[in-house]
Amino acid sequence: MASRQREDTVLEAKKSKVKAPPMFKVLLLNDDFTPMDFVVIVLQKFFLLSREQATQVMLKVHRDGIGVCGIYPRDVAATKVEQVKSYAKQHQHPLQCVMEET
Repeated sequence: MASRQREDTVLEAKKSKVKAPPMFKVLLLNDDFTPMDFVVIVLQKFFLLSREQATQVMLKVHRDGIGVCGIYPRDVAATKVEQVKSYAKQHQHPLQCVMEET
Protein backbone atom coordinates (compact mmCIF):
# COMPACT_ATOMS: atom_id res chain seq x y z
CA MET A 1 0.00 0.00 0.00
CA ALA A 2 1.47 3.28 -1.11
CA SER A 3 1.24 6.24 1.17
CA ARG A 4 0.73 9.78 -0.07
CA GLN A 5 2.09 12.82 1.56
CA ARG A 6 -0.06 15.88 1.46
CA GLU A 7 1.52 19.25 1.57
CA ASP A 8 -0.59 21.97 3.02
CA THR A 9 -0.38 25.08 0.95
CA VAL A 10 -0.95 28.41 2.53
CA LEU A 11 -2.25 31.09 0.23
CA GLU A 12 -1.77 34.66 1.20
CA ALA A 13 -4.71 36.84 0.49
CA LYS A 14 -3.63 39.98 -1.26
CA LYS A 15 -5.91 42.91 -1.05
CA SER A 16 -6.17 44.46 -4.44
CA LYS A 17 -7.21 48.04 -4.65
CA VAL A 18 -9.91 48.53 -7.22
CA LYS A 19 -9.85 52.02 -8.57
CA ALA A 20 -13.23 53.62 -9.11
CA PRO A 21 -13.96 54.42 -12.76
CA PRO A 22 -13.52 58.06 -13.76
CA MET A 23 -16.71 60.09 -13.58
CA PHE A 24 -17.84 62.71 -16.07
CA LYS A 25 -20.01 65.80 -15.72
CA VAL A 26 -22.66 66.23 -18.40
CA LEU A 27 -23.01 69.95 -19.13
CA LEU A 28 -25.55 72.01 -21.04
CA LEU A 29 -24.30 75.13 -22.81
CA ASN A 30 -26.36 78.29 -23.18
CA ASP A 31 -27.41 79.65 -26.55
CA ASP A 32 -29.66 82.53 -27.58
CA PHE A 33 -32.18 80.42 -29.52
CA THR A 34 -33.26 77.34 -27.53
CA PRO A 35 -36.42 78.10 -25.51
CA MET A 36 -36.13 77.76 -21.75
CA ASP A 37 -39.13 75.41 -21.66
CA PHE A 38 -37.38 73.04 -24.08
CA VAL A 39 -34.30 72.95 -21.83
CA VAL A 40 -36.50 72.07 -18.84
CA ILE A 41 -38.12 69.25 -20.86
CA VAL A 42 -34.68 67.90 -21.83
CA LEU A 43 -33.52 67.92 -18.21
CA GLN A 44 -36.64 66.09 -17.08
CA LYS A 45 -36.62 63.58 -19.94
CA PHE A 46 -32.93 62.60 -20.03
CA PHE A 47 -31.72 63.37 -16.51
CA LEU A 48 -34.90 62.51 -14.59
CA LEU A 49 -34.95 65.83 -12.75
CA SER A 50 -38.12 67.16 -11.17
CA ARG A 51 -39.61 70.27 -12.75
CA GLU A 52 -38.17 72.38 -9.92
CA GLN A 53 -34.68 70.87 -10.25
CA ALA A 54 -34.78 71.19 -14.04
CA THR A 55 -35.82 74.84 -13.76
CA GLN A 56 -32.93 75.56 -11.38
CA VAL A 57 -30.40 73.96 -13.76
CA MET A 58 -31.93 75.79 -16.75
CA LEU A 59 -31.63 79.13 -14.92
CA LYS A 60 -28.00 78.38 -14.06
CA VAL A 61 -27.30 77.64 -17.74
CA HIS A 62 -29.08 80.86 -18.71
CA ARG A 63 -27.21 83.01 -16.15
CA ASP A 64 -23.75 81.42 -16.21
CA GLY A 65 -23.63 80.01 -19.75
CA ILE A 66 -23.16 76.44 -18.51
CA GLY A 67 -24.81 74.06 -16.07
CA VAL A 68 -24.27 70.55 -14.72
CA CYS A 69 -27.02 68.07 -15.58
CA GLY A 70 -25.48 65.14 -13.72
CA ILE A 71 -22.32 63.12 -13.07
CA TYR A 72 -21.96 59.65 -14.59
CA PRO A 73 -19.44 57.00 -15.68
CA ARG A 74 -17.96 57.67 -19.14
CA ASP A 75 -20.32 55.45 -21.17
CA VAL A 76 -23.46 56.75 -19.50
CA ALA A 77 -22.32 60.36 -19.87
CA ALA A 78 -21.49 59.87 -23.55
CA THR A 79 -24.88 58.29 -24.18
CA LYS A 80 -26.71 61.15 -22.46
CA VAL A 81 -24.76 63.75 -24.45
CA GLU A 82 -25.70 62.04 -27.73
CA GLN A 83 -29.35 61.66 -26.68
CA VAL A 84 -29.63 65.36 -25.84
CA LYS A 85 -27.91 66.49 -29.04
CA SER A 86 -30.06 64.20 -31.18
CA TYR A 87 -33.29 65.27 -29.45
CA ALA A 88 -32.40 68.96 -29.83
CA LYS A 89 -31.58 68.47 -33.51
CA GLN A 90 -34.88 66.61 -34.09
CA HIS A 91 -36.70 69.60 -32.62
CA GLN A 92 -34.55 72.07 -34.58
CA HIS A 93 -32.85 73.64 -31.57
CA PRO A 94 -29.11 74.39 -31.39
CA LEU A 95 -28.82 73.21 -27.76
CA GLN A 96 -25.33 71.88 -27.05
CA CYS A 97 -24.38 69.26 -24.50
CA VAL A 98 -20.84 68.21 -23.60
CA MET A 99 -19.06 66.12 -21.00
CA GLU A 100 -15.88 66.64 -19.03
CA GLU A 101 -14.01 64.51 -16.53
CA THR A 102 -14.56 65.45 -12.89
